[in-house]
Amino acid sequence: MIGSAAACFLARDFGVDALVLERDPSYRIASSALSASSIRQQFSTEINIRLSQRSLAFLRNIGDELAIDGERPHIGLIEPGYLYLASAAGRAALAANHEVQVRHGADVVMLSPDELKERFPWLEAADLVGGNWGRSGEGWFDGYSVLQAFRRKAISLGARFVAGEVREVAAHGGVLTALLRDGERVEADALLIAAGAWSAPLAMQLGFDLPVAPRKRDVFVFDSPARLANCPLVIDPSGFWFRPEGRGFIAGAPPRGEDRDGAPLDDIDHALFDDVIWPALAARVPAFEALRVTRAWAGYYEYNFFDQNGLVGRLPGHERAFVACGFSGHGMQHAPAVGRGVAELIATGGYRTLDLTPLSAARVVENKPLIERNVI
Repeated sequence: MIGSAAACFLARDFGVDALVLERDPSYRIASSALSASSIRQQFSTEINIRLSQRSLAFLRNIGDELAIDGERPHIGLIEPGYLYLASAAGRAALAANHEVQVRHGADVVMLSPDELKERFPWLEAADLVGGNWGRSGEGWFDGYSVLQAFRRKAISLGARFVAGEVREVAAHGGVLTALLRDGERVEADALLIAAGAWSAPLAMQLGFDLPVAPRKRDVFVFDSPARLANCPLVIDPSGFWFRPEGRGFIAGAPPRGEDRDGAPLDDIDHALFDDVIWPALAARVPAFEALRVTRAWAGYYEYNFFDQNGLVGRLPGHERAFVACGFSGHGMQHAPAVGRGVAELIATGGYRTLDLTPLSAARVVENKPLIERNVI
């Protein structure tokens, strides 16, 4: 979605016709199509909060922003909020994060255990010290519809989307070259690497070791007779999360054991749900003792193992080669703002609406990680 957003903004706002080389035009294994597509402002760094705010403003108005001949995209955006729960060990982090979020305009409230029970009576809170709940500005949406809306708008304005896998990239005398597997060679005066979990091999060919790898995450869909009024997306101190989805729910948790690069997407760890997630779900929401898993899927985090934050901007050592990847699970929610920022940088040489310099890949070279405490 970041590449499609960048192509859209380049065409719409700067009159630049981008060529998007897409190895998976069906988006069958694309992280953008397999994401749970949620958005939050509950981060611990200003840049991530700002990215969420800019992106949310765009998503709220996407019908106007990406309309084509009067046809407006609909993305099913709802805003029930995120609820971050904390045990005693997480008390200080909960308070510190809340202070940062409120200071930067996020509508987040701290709730005591009693207040949690009053607002969410289905929640077991006896072992908690509290929770942070986003009253507005947080929720979820149909990510695939957003991806398609960006793509269609970009094409309507002159961008070209071509099916083809890039085998090699090179830079010579200010000209960037991409060689496709079918032998076709493409030359351009600017190149954006927004290949998600598969970005690192391309950046390596331009001399930069990008700390990004595909990490599989399983998502489980389940039905339950439980009716959870006003249910937000809940993040438990133990690490699992769940939220409503249609008439049922979806849930996930960090993988058990080794978090391997490139684990097969069809190798769903069903025991993760049976042995880890379900017992924890039932402990936190007693009504979830009765549930039935109906299906599961997996997608790749474009995992930045340097600091789990996005890498955006010029590729170190190159003036006209750019990168936008490595968001480690929050790329979908930040794609509108990142796509806009990258388009500004490519077209004008600098950022105009939001300074994305804190996400520069130069921080890897300088060994200055951007620490984000609220990573799911």
